[in-house]
Amino acid sequence: MISLIIGIVVSLAVTVIGTPLLINLVHRLHYGQYIRQDGPKSHLVKRGTPTMGGVIINLAIILGWVASALYRFFFYHTAPSWSAILVLFAMVSMGLLGFIDDFAKVRKKQNLGLSVSAKFLGQVIFATIYAVLALIIPTKSGFPSAQAGMAFIEKPFFNFDFAGRFLAIIIFVIWVNFLMAAWTNAVNLNDGLDGLASGSSMIAFVGYAIIAFWESYHIKGGVHPGFSYAVSDPLDLSIIAVCAATACFGFLWYNTKPATIFMGDTGSLALGGLFAAISIATHTEFLAIIMGGLFVIEAMSDVIQVGYFKMTHKRVFKMAPIHHHFELMGWPESKVVVRFWMVELMFVLIGMVTFYGDWVTRSGLLG
Repeated sequence: MISLIIGIVVSLAVTVIGTPLLINLVHRLHYGQYIRQDGPKSHLVKRGTPTMGGVIINLAIILGWVASALYRFFFYHTAPSWSAILVLFAMVSMGLLGFIDDFAKVRKKQNLGLSVSAKFLGQVIFATIYAVLALIIPTKSGFPSAQAGMAFIEKPFFNFDFAGRFLAIIIFVIWVNFLMAAWTNAVNLNDGLDGLASGSSMIAFVGYAIIAFWESYHIKGGVHPGFSYAVSDPLDLSIIAVCAATACFGFLWYNTKPATIFMGDTGSLALGGLFAAISIATHTEFLAIIMGGLFVIEAMSDVIQVGYFKMTHKRVFKMAPIHHHFELMGWPESKVVVRFWMVELMFVLIGMVTFYGDWVTRSGLLG
């Protein structure tokens, strides 16, 4: 518990202290946000707002986890886990792509950064590295950092090993690439209003911090009764998730309307990559669809809008992603944000109840 508290305190301190320093630096460098011309006209006033706030979010998560890891190492001689390092690699690598994209935008002075092909290639390279290492690197717990299959909660309902080990790794790499692309783009699309992505991500990561902590409390080979999980180092994953939630909480102080800084792709791609990696590491890839339900809705609204327009040249929504639709319906920006937070909170609560219900059922407590 102390390690969790250390992670929270350090992450919050880094965010609260570091964000104003970054705002001043970005102002001096004139690295302001460029607003899409086809977006709501009310957003044009945001032009020039400092961006790349994701740098601080990433730094806060890493330093929060490192401080916690140092405490456990010096007091309990517990070495950092590979599972945590790989999850952080997924976050940092996707954040690096986002940083390059943000930097290209401010240098070009337009809302166009990396090309789609360049961003896709980068995601494929980093996601593939993460996937392969997560399968082949041995862990001290004896449980894999990832399993070659698709799981709703813990045990895969579709195991890739049916094709042999080599092909299973290839299929898993494809699966991880899909998850990384899906979640990074979903969180990126959600990042369109002041405080929307940071608040929604905070809620989602709080949910995952609780789930990972429950898994650590009921780890296979442990002493606690009930169903146990064959997950590698879930306590480390819980610390990372709670550091992510805390970093988003601290950043929200400066990101709420009217935002004095945006997280940019540096933040949204990193948080999306982290969300995907934690779902893989906790063996809850399909439960993540519920836990990140708001992100799914945002992404699907964009897919529906584009697909329907290509077929009929008509629009389903006034504008996509769907948060812009409600803006154009006349909802104030702050009302859209708070109500979307409420929707994400509802999804997280449903996901946690589902997770606990699964544990109760597998523990045989209903009979």
